Amino acid sequence: RSPTHGLILPGNFIEIAEQTGLIAQIGEWVLLEACKQQRAWQDAGLAPIQMAVNVSSMQFREDHLLAAVVAAIEQSGILPGFLQLEVTENLFMKNMTLARNTLEYVRGLGATVAIDDFGTGYSSLAYLKRLPVDELKIDKSFVMAMEKEQGDAKIVRSTIDLAHNLGLTVVAEGVETGAIAEVLAQLGCDEAQGYHYARPLAADAFQAWLAPKATVATAQAEAECGVLAFNQTEM
Repeated sequence: RSPTHGLILPGNFIEIAEQTGLIAQIGEWVLLEACKQQRAWQDAGLAPIQMAVNVSSMQFREDHLLAAVVAAIEQSGILPGFLQLEVTENLFMKNMTLARNTLEYVRGLGATVAIDDFGTGYSSLAYLKRLPVDELKIDKSFVMAMEKEQGDAKIVRSTIDLAHNLGLTVVAEGVETGAIAEVLAQLGCDEAQGYHYARPLAADAFQAWLAPKATVATAQAEAECGVLAFNQTEM
């Protein structure tokens, strides 16, 4: 939030941050603050929810990425199962071995991994079946065009079927109308996000919005994530 320019959206500064190398520092700060906020919501009485954090491909070039993930989990006090890292397909084009090894370690901690904006990058099935990921997020460009373009609707349907055949959860991005949400439900899409549900909210506003909607039992969620983290630690 700039005192002169107001709220500056990520699309206006992420590329500059990557070009200057500042993205690694920004990424670490975002990761830690996101985990702290997730813990704060739990302490406030909300049922635990998974916090997804975007990771730039530039961060994978830094040897301390994994240390940052571990530090964020430990300093915030969240269980690893409540953290998800979101990466884009282009990451795997740059260094498949490094990306796979890093994400396997992250999953070994108990956290999960999602491919963000799926369909806009290097969508290779050969790569997809080898990646240690748990979730696919269909890019909003396909989802938002479903009502008008049959081709986009077919892509969304095929992606959902493909992901499910690989044992992955599917999230549709950019859901802005009830009609699209209904179609996605009929297609078997697991989750959805977009303005149909809510606009971006500040932390306190989100807490007030979520509180009456939370239905997940805290004890059950903590038990499930705790077992996952414990088993991985034993290994």
